[in-house]
Amino acid sequence: MTTEPETGDPTPGTATPATGKTTRQTYDVIVLGGGAVAENVADRTVQGGLSTVIVESELVGGDCSYWACMPSKALLRSGAVVNAARRVGGAREAVTGDVDPLAVLKRRNTIVHEWSDEGQVSWLDSTGIALVRGFGRLSGVREVTVTGSDGNLTVLTANHAVVVSTGSAPLLPDIPGLDTVDPWSSRDATSAQTIPESLAIIGGGVTAVEMAQAYASLGSRVTLIARSEILRGTEPFAGEMVTKGLRTNGVTVHSGTKPLQVVRNQAGRVELSLSNGETVTSTEVLVATGRVPRTDDIGLDQVGLAPGDWLSVDDTMRVQGDSPDLADGWLYATGDVTHRALLTHQGKYQARAAGDVITARATGKPVDDAPWGAHVATADHTAVPQVTFTDPEVASVGLTAAAAEKAGYRIRSLDYDLYNLAGTTELADDYSGQARAVVDLDREVLLGVTFVGQDVAELLHAATIAIVGEVPISRLWHAVPSYPTISEVWLRFLEAYGRPDDLR
Repeated sequence: MTTEPETGDPTPGTATPATGKTTRQTYDVIVLGGGAVAENVADRTVQGGLSTVIVESELVGGDCSYWACMPSKALLRSGAVVNAARRVGGAREAVTGDVDPLAVLKRRNTIVHEWSDEGQVSWLDSTGIALVRGFGRLSGVREVTVTGSDGNLTVLTANHAVVVSTGSAPLLPDIPGLDTVDPWSSRDATSAQTIPESLAIIGGGVTAVEMAQAYASLGSRVTLIARSEILRGTEPFAGEMVTKGLRTNGVTVHSGTKPLQVVRNQAGRVELSLSNGETVTSTEVLVATGRVPRTDDIGLDQVGLAPGDWLSVDDTMRVQGDSPDLADGWLYATGDVTHRALLTHQGKYQARAAGDVITARATGKPVDDAPWGAHVATADHTAVPQVTFTDPEVASVGLTAAAAEKAGYRIRSLDYDLYNLAGTTELADDYSGQARAVVDLDREVLLGVTFVGQDVAELLHAATIAIVGEVPISRLWHAVPSYPTISEVWLRFLEAYGRPDDLR
């Protein structure tokens, strides 16, 4: 890294007072954004010998660490444990009360380190990744200008690459009156310090159902309003079982309806008029209807791209576009801004591919960009795993049966009721769960797997490995599941499909 003060600073690279000074610095790689995805890009490029700087205007660690993955799971876990205990005789009798909301919030606060990123910054220091605090915008080819909180500017120039990892933000739908009632976003829901008496949630996706689950367990009266079915895009039985689970846990679910108008009445409560003719009144309203890219004010127009758009990338995460400013492929994007898979773990996967390919290209090493190669994010297309931490959990990877048929595969679906497994009797006295495997009949490999039930999340990685590795059904017969565990569902899938000899 090189530093060039433009205003005669006596010590290059040191902070300047709030006088509007400009400092110039040069690195091999600039990463715009400081969340978990950005950290992974920077870690790979630094390990590859490239000087790298992260630009972040908020907390290093980003949404996942402070407002999404970690705090949301902290809010969900206590209720899940209590529910699990109540399903087992002997433990059930020991549960004499409900979840303690204040204790849950205190534990959540501890997990997010009271919204301090000191530990994350220490990690950056230990790895040799530089950090510039402030709001960064592209200001030219391989150039990012950072405005600090003191008004000073730092102009960063990259020798090799700039990576946009700025993430996404909640979408505020166009519902009359919604913008006047101070609605909660997902950030508000995961960082709240008190539990509202009642909470209306607009949306039917993962964030909506997880927050419905969490706040119901914390004592809030929750109403979920979804314009279509719950968890659309998953196997139909997943949404049906989660809807049933939410209702069992006290959530009122309105599916196939939408708010027509939202107002806050004189008593300070939010009133939502629904398309089904009903009115929902609640203390607060949470909007969880989708995401938009954080690209509207990062200088995309300076390099021939449209502000506010999702960024199109190839499988090496290079940004695609017709602008001559992008001609030599210096601009990359990873994580939510690519709109490939809005999941932290998938963004980190993209980050590893991007960091490694940037290093290879910068150092003149061979690039392995064939499908499933070292420098591509092939799994984004057909092998994305996801867990929804509701009660019951939903764990899925790959294609649903409907998606596989739409893609032109000749398939067979293998369905199994998890209640019939010996392993589930260890977990609950009256276990309820369902599983489906989708098989490509022409290649006899798995295309997708979905599990719904208590504690199914830990089953998912085995399915992910089978799909990514394209493990033949005939070989899976030799992967013996231990007894009695839920993993025995793999044997039941195989029995339903039939042994190779049975198919001839």
